[in-house]
Amino acid sequence: MFERRSIMKKILLQYAAYNVWANQRMTDCVSNLTDEQINQEIVSSFSSIYKTVLHLWDAETIWWNRVKLIESKQWPSLGFEGSIIELSNNLLHQSKQWKEWIDLATDATLEHEFIYRNSKRDQFKQPVFEALQHLFNHQTYHRGQLVTMLRQVGVKKVPNTDMIAFSRKK
Repeated sequence: MFERRSIMKKILLQYAAYNVWANQRMTDCVSNLTDEQINQEIVSSFSSIYKTVLHLWDAETIWWNRVKLIESKQWPSLGFEGSIIELSNNLLHQSKQWKEWIDLATDATLEHEFIYRNSKRDQFKQPVFEALQHLFNHQTYHRGQLVTMLRQVGVKKVPNTDMIAFSRKK
């Protein structure tokens, strides 16, 4: 039977697939760096490549918990001391979960308004699709910071994670 997907779901699936693709390209790059490069102090939102990748993982996991209505006060990175490869695998696993979940989600699920609290404990209510749009945009923003950070630690060949590059690969 032919499944008709809404435009909203098609767009979110494209963003989820793009997020997996871009995170894979970025984690492939950072996984080849030295510990010194990964942990080098850099002026940015987060003070190193390692801490920025931690933040990407935190964001995806925290939004996952919120959308799934899981009350979680602990960020996954707290206490995490694994290698950049382990960190990358955790991020990619969560990114793939998002893609699989959106693929199975109904329009009603994506339009459902849910209540959550931010890190300051302020309460909000909004539709799932808006949270997902924010999440994917947020990840793109911080991957852009990673590009600048990679250049600052001497990486000459930085991966292109532009959405248009992803779209051309299909």
